[in-house]
Amino acid sequence: MEIFIKASEPTGLTQKEIEQSLLKSVEGKKLKKVLLVPPDFTRFHSNAGFITNFYYHYFINHQIDVDILPALGTHVAMSKDECEEMYGDIPYDKFIYHNWRTDVINIGEVPKAYIKEITEGIWDEPVTCEVNKLIMDESYDLILSIGQVVPHEVIGMANHSKNILVGCGGKKTINQSHMIGAVYGMEKMMGKDHTPVRKVLDYAMTHYLNHRPIVFVLTVTTAPQGLIQTHGLFIGDQRNALEQAIIVAQEKNINFVEKGIKKCIVYLDPKEFKSTWLGNKSIYRTRMAVEDNGELLVLAEGIQKFGEDPKIDQLIRKYGYCGRLKVLDLFHENEDLKLNMSAAAHLIHSSSDGRFKITYAVKNISKEEIESVHFSAADYKETVKKYDPKKLNSGWNIMPDGEEIYFIPNPALGLWIDKNRF
Repeated sequence: MEIFIKASEPTGLTQKEIEQSLLKSVEGKKLKKVLLVPPDFTRFHSNAGFITNFYYHYFINHQIDVDILPALGTHVAMSKDECEEMYGDIPYDKFIYHNWRTDVINIGEVPKAYIKEITEGIWDEPVTCEVNKLIMDESYDLILSIGQVVPHEVIGMANHSKNILVGCGGKKTINQSHMIGAVYGMEKMMGKDHTPVRKVLDYAMTHYLNHRPIVFVLTVTTAPQGLIQTHGLFIGDQRNALEQAIIVAQEKNINFVEKGIKKCIVYLDPKEFKSTWLGNKSIYRTRMAVEDNGELLVLAEGIQKFGEDPKIDQLIRKYGYCGRLKVLDLFHENEDLKLNMSAAAHLIHSSSDGRFKITYAVKNISKEEIESVHFSAADYKETVKKYDPKKLNSGWNIMPDGEEIYFIPNPALGLWIDKNRF
């Protein structure tokens, strides 16, 4: 079963078009119990909130039991207010918390020889495949994996198998897959399909999850002025749904700039970004556009901590964003990083390796803490007096003093690349 629709208008699909496709995807199916696997609040602009709400009410109205397992990965549980804002009137007690350290079972292993082959010999350790135990619960007649396909620093393009094996994955899978992505090099992968990490997760889907009733509901969205526009909806149980979504996402979510950016200003919505673990998307998604000796200035009003997970927060504070080669040395020398490879991968991803300056403008965490992890720090209130996100236009701006800047209101929705370096 495949349902692929693309918007004919720049403003995206209409609500009616989306509803008709969602209805078609489940109408007539004999179901008793369904598991919905949507993203969390960090993917607010995926339109997964509306889609999840539609499915929930359809199933309830047809006397079908529904559970909802947000694909948190390493993120903290969603609050009641976040669930209400994103998912509407679904009761809060319907949302099941995924604990990536305790709620998983081992379903198999991606073999060492295959890992060595797909990483061109850079990594030669097997990858353990762990998923939340509910994914393997045979009482579910249908598992709907809902989410957005968008450029991503670890896998190339987010979603599909990633939503299941990382979003609902365990410590070993998350650690090992993130480390493979880090050592292989994010700039070789972002915005692309068939990356090493994607191949790892595809292997696991094919060998260990092909018997599970998983159907993917994939969106491609943008959000100008914060308003969600859905440019494509791709529903299916095969990889083709991902491939078709990637074509549209590469068109809508990859932004080529005509020259390197000397000063890039990125705004982090405080509702979405409370940690540098999430906020460093500002680095990942712009690093291919910022010129040498340029500056990335992150307007980080809501940042309160470094890691979403307490242990990872501790490791970021201990080692800091000190550069790829230094982190690799630290990784080989320190057991705590070996046991938490996703933290080591994050440290690698989050440094410019001295190529450009990274400044966090903060108000809910001290400037001393920001500087302790090797970023520059600025005061948020003082910084926004000059760079007010409410007054800046998305893209190029000329400031009153003649300074040219490039403004990005939400780094999670795209990838920016200097076309001269690509």
